[in-house]
Amino acid sequence: MTGGPADGERVRTVFLGSGSFGVPALRRLAAHPMVEIVGVVTAPARPVGRRQALTPTPIGALAAELGLAPVLTPVRLRTPDAISAVIALAPGLAVLADYGQIVPPPLLDLPHGALNLHPSALPRWRGASPVPAAILAGDRATAVTLMRMDTGMDTGPVVALEPVPLAGDETAPVLEARLATLASDLLLASLEGWLAGTLTARPQPADGVTLTRPLRRDDGRLDPALGAAALERQVRAYLPWPGSFLVSAGGLLPDGERLVIGAASVAPSEPGDVPGNLARHGDRPALCTADGRLVLESVTPPGRHPMSGADYLRGLRGPA
Repeated sequence: MTGGPADGERVRTVFLGSGSFGVPALRRLAAHPMVEIVGVVTAPARPVGRRQALTPTPIGALAAELGLAPVLTPVRLRTPDAISAVIALAPGLAVLADYGQIVPPPLLDLPHGALNLHPSALPRWRGASPVPAAILAGDRATAVTLMRMDTGMDTGPVVALEPVPLAGDETAPVLEARLATLASDLLLASLEGWLAGTLTARPQPADGVTLTRPLRRDDGRLDPALGAAALERQVRAYLPWPGSFLVSAGGLLPDGERLVIGAASVAPSEPGDVPGNLARHGDRPALCTADGRLVLESVTPPGRHPMSGADYLRGLRGPA
């Protein structure tokens, strides 16, 4: 890394991001007196909703709101044309948050490097889905990490890390929003020292490495062979994508009926429970599992809107 910028000189900076996790960081970075945002790189706009309206990413929408330009939307950042378009902006620094693509070496070798905001305590939960992974595993704490990127998957040296305790009831959207704000705080607290060359990065520990992958739609299937506590964590971890659903094996629902679960709680098993069946638990339905009952607090039946588990149960016809 080169020495700090000259007095009064702002560092030309390009921001790379797509998801909402990077929104607070971009908003605050755009107002920082030491940097000049000379470009934003984000995923292309895509059709959304029943009308398939072409919709920019959260980062693309914020860039438009703040009047940041140009906004580059390459399908693949690693192509020569995409790399050339970014390098043509003559950035001295790149900042990345929730971009979703591998950053090619030419963008890692800028005078001030490429900094990445990551929502986990690296090296734990490297990869694409760290927030769901932490909830799913029942972690008691996570972190936000500022790292200097290298050619690996979240393997670069750590510039700063802020631990974040977890209560054990977080949903993925709420936790991600909390971590996004803390990540922007960490970036702003670290930026002056990094640009001045007084803050250095340290290698990640070799122990404790865990990896995550992009989530798939079928990951949301609730497996009654697991315990209810693990499934309750899954329901919270997989909001809003891929969501959690069960396919009934009998009980209150016909075999094969699919039910999307928005919120759940845990209760002990009762005599006669068969894993996979849906049973009555007071005024709510419950999925019987190998260890306990997953009480369904909020559900979405096929072709209907979300409703409470109690309202859903009142609408069912069948034996108690």
